[in-house]
Amino acid sequence: MSVSGTTFASQDSGAKTMKTTPPFHPKISPSVEAETMAPDPVAADVVVSKTSAHTAAGDLGLTEPDKGQACGWSRFRPACLQCCNNANGVLFFLCMFSFTQGVIVNGLVNVSITSIETRFELPSSNTGIVSASYDIAFVVLALFVTFHAGQGNSKPKWLAFGSFSLGLGALIYSLPHFSTGPYVYGTGQTETCDVGGNSTSQDCSSGDTAGSGLRNYLYVFILGQLLHGVGGTPLYTLGTTFLDENVERSNSWVYIGLFFAASALGPAAGYLIGGQFLNIYTDIDIGRNGSELTEADPRWVGAWWIGFLMCTLLAWSITIPLLGYPKELPGAAEIKANKESEAHAKGGVDVASQPDFGKSWRDFPMAIKILLCNPTFMFVSLAGAFEGFLTSGLATFGPKFVEMQFSQTSGWAAMLCGFVVVPGAAGGNILGGVIMKFFKLKCRGMLRLCIILGGVCLALYLVFLVQCPNIPFAGVTQRYTNGSMDPLVSGLNLSSQCNTDCYCQEEFYTPTCGADGMQYFSPCHAGCTVLTDTDGTKRYDNCTCIWYDSVASLAETLEGKCDSTCGTMPLFLAVFFVIMLLTFANNPLATGATLRVVPDNQRSFALGVQNIVGRLVGVIPGPIITGAILDSACLLWGESCGQTGACLVYDNQHMGYGFLALMLSAKALATILYVMAYVSYKPPPSVGMVKTMTQTTLTRMDSTAEIAVVST
Repeated sequence: MSVSGTTFASQDSGAKTMKTTPPFHPKISPSVEAETMAPDPVAADVVVSKTSAHTAAGDLGLTEPDKGQACGWSRFRPACLQCCNNANGVLFFLCMFSFTQGVIVNGLVNVSITSIETRFELPSSNTGIVSASYDIAFVVLALFVTFHAGQGNSKPKWLAFGSFSLGLGALIYSLPHFSTGPYVYGTGQTETCDVGGNSTSQDCSSGDTAGSGLRNYLYVFILGQLLHGVGGTPLYTLGTTFLDENVERSNSWVYIGLFFAASALGPAAGYLIGGQFLNIYTDIDIGRNGSELTEADPRWVGAWWIGFLMCTLLAWSITIPLLGYPKELPGAAEIKANKESEAHAKGGVDVASQPDFGKSWRDFPMAIKILLCNPTFMFVSLAGAFEGFLTSGLATFGPKFVEMQFSQTSGWAAMLCGFVVVPGAAGGNILGGVIMKFFKLKCRGMLRLCIILGGVCLALYLVFLVQCPNIPFAGVTQRYTNGSMDPLVSGLNLSSQCNTDCYCQEEFYTPTCGADGMQYFSPCHAGCTVLTDTDGTKRYDNCTCIWYDSVASLAETLEGKCDSTCGTMPLFLAVFFVIMLLTFANNPLATGATLRVVPDNQRSFALGVQNIVGRLVGVIPGPIITGAILDSACLLWGESCGQTGACLVYDNQHMGYGFLALMLSAKALATILYVMAYVSYKPPPSVGMVKTMTQTTLTRMDSTAEIAVVST
């Protein structure tokens, strides 16, 4: 009501009341009194809701949890379990859950891919589908799980269901080992040059016949990964919000940082455990040890399945305690009442804060619309998607980049990346949480720090300009030394006058470092006719393709890649560690911003939508596009039965420039989106500001009423 309207109303009623009211104590008219009691609907709603929340928290009896908030199963709720009925207990079991998920999905699955391809004769395109099945399940289920949990359902029960599904998926993933017979490997390739002999190659007809049944196990692996995705869906959506709901805002990001750190340590343990099991022959359970083969033999298959059985038991052991937690921990109502909303001012708070909103599936379209129309939420989600694009691509192909760029073995390259990525990821998550607590960052501060960290990473990505020259490769990067008259066709010709009569196979890549410092496809391609095996070290002599000058005559031709003389790998790994540290420090910051810019009862649902956006835009296409960049740098492709296999040799310079362009583009987009989120964010008025505005309005209206009565 306007001031002039108030004045007229006071004048109208003042003539009637002046006869019975003392002159110095005028009675305020009903209209003025009504406006005084509710001067501002928005302010009134804030004050009333805050008061009612405090009242509800005070009625809970926080000194001792009631029966509905006690920890236990059904009627069995012993007092000895209540020591775990707090945020610390929840954090412990959620960390165990996220650790187990990381071991299985990001550790064991990745480590076992090569062994599964060899054992079940699957091409890499099929195992790529297996890897993507996890994210497909997440995308399909995330909206359902997060919205349904927001309808008042128990988050711990959903988390327990996720842990059980994760264990079931690991069990199913290991079943193909037990439902197939012993592993049968074919005869090996001809290692040395057999002058005048017959060419022996792979028996493709028998391989196809034998492999047709084994390849059907692809669908079993896909089913296992789908169940892994079902288990991971509630973990990173409901688990995060359940932690945030039950700890004070000043401490919540330390808890969430530890939660993410545990998930980052999982892959490290998965690589370590899985790598150790791969040194054991796959059929050890039936008494075979594969003594005819060595771990370096391309036909070797390790015991990939043992780790999945162990994780099945671990995941199911977490299910039981998660089932015992109540829907809400003791003291959660008081914590919630003391938290000040930082939701985006135009983010649908007025609709989403209604008591009955989200209790029915009829609210689902409106819930989606509220999030999609929240610009800050969408910008943060898209920025996180491009961050996921980077991390998924680097996690998948980082070891291969180190292996090819710096001429390392695949096992050592994987360990080096593990030593760099895992501490960087875990430390980054903890660092982000500690910074948020130390500086007591609010939403704007979180977004501002995301922008700063993104700008620093953009400069650090220039480390991909640190490259090593290609190792000389006979017939690939340069001509054969002892066959200089042989023309190179399109830069590739593994055959030369020096090995024409050797009948060398090209199905099996056996890198051999010649005494002349040049790398050869195999000892046969080097023209070597004499093999000496001493304590597992293979040496070759009488190699017709090697030019023995004064230097080469003092060296030996050995199996394996030639050592690189490039010394830039320590610098690359050191800078790469800093990149991982700063990149993963954005995790708790971006998650904190997300939980702050949406209404409280939409936080789980918002994380579900955000994870879907992240997977569709970033995590799923990230490895695919990064792999395409690597393929474009390939110099030598492997072949088997007329079909192109994996790339064997890369152009280091092309690879480095491709990675640099991809990383800079994605990181720049993520940083720009964080800037747009910062600009678009409109914080709501704080509770203190609302109270001040309310008191000012009441004072102003009292003065107006007195003036109106006196003038009358």
